[in-house]
Amino acid sequence: MMRTTLTIDDDVAAQLEAQRRRGRASLKEVVNEALRRGLKEMDARGKAARPVYRTPTFDLGPPRVASLDNIAEVLAIAEGEDFR
Repeated sequence: MMRTTLTIDDDVAAQLEAQRRRGRASLKEVVNEALRRGLKEMDARGKAARPVYRTPTFDLGPPRVASLDNIAEVLAIAEGEDFR
């Protein structure tokens, strides 16, 4: 359990007080329930709002070089034998 001090806007305080009277619950219970519901809704909305990004793929054909381990060979293929 955590203790903290909150500054609550007047309109929110009025709604909390009305809810407290209707439910005959303590202010602590009403605030905790409101926070639980609000956070749950915020979590659900946050997950739905982010679309999944898919990177498009393209077939580039077969590789021109078998391995990139030999840089001299790669440059010779890409730029011709006179790359130096």
